[in-house]
Amino acid sequence: MTSAAARVLRQLQERGETLAVAESLTGGLVAAALTDVPGASQCFRGSVTAYATPLKRDVLGVDGALLTERGAVDPTVAQAMAVGVRRVLDADWGVSTTGVAGPEPQDGKAVGTVFIAVSGPGGVQKTAELRLNGGRADIRKESVRSLLALLSGELGQNARAQDTEQNGGN
Repeated sequence: MTSAAARVLRQLQERGETLAVAESLTGGLVAAALTDVPGASQCFRGSVTAYATPLKRDVLGVDGALLTERGAVDPTVAQAMAVGVRRVLDADWGVSTTGVAGPEPQDGKAVGTVFIAVSGPGGVQKTAELRLNGGRADIRKESVRSLLALLSGELGQNARAQDTEQNGGN
């Protein structure tokens, strides 16, 4: 996990950009992975662990009607959390996790259903649905790994697009 977090932080540092994290089912594990890396403070702004659904609304600005209609385990909620934490913590990039780690289903969603999201500059928005197996710890760990991989991929794609624009499209 540390190598994935280190890669993300290196990419952010190279770009001179910052990151904020909104976590639900991972309960701070994404922030912990990032802060395990020496020098993380150069890019990592902070995190909000919005475990309770009302915090997603009250702190991160997720639409209350959306939460009532779809529940907290939803791709649109994940995206709104990423956008919200980016705004609240004044970061260039925001990421989020929401899902069901178990042992019981939640909001009509099966254990192992997870949504991760990225929000970034220039309108970058990416959401992924995960269907994970294993126990609670396995689901949470894989959610962190998947989120860091998603963000790293977006940072890499975004960097290539910026480089192409700066070099006349060639």
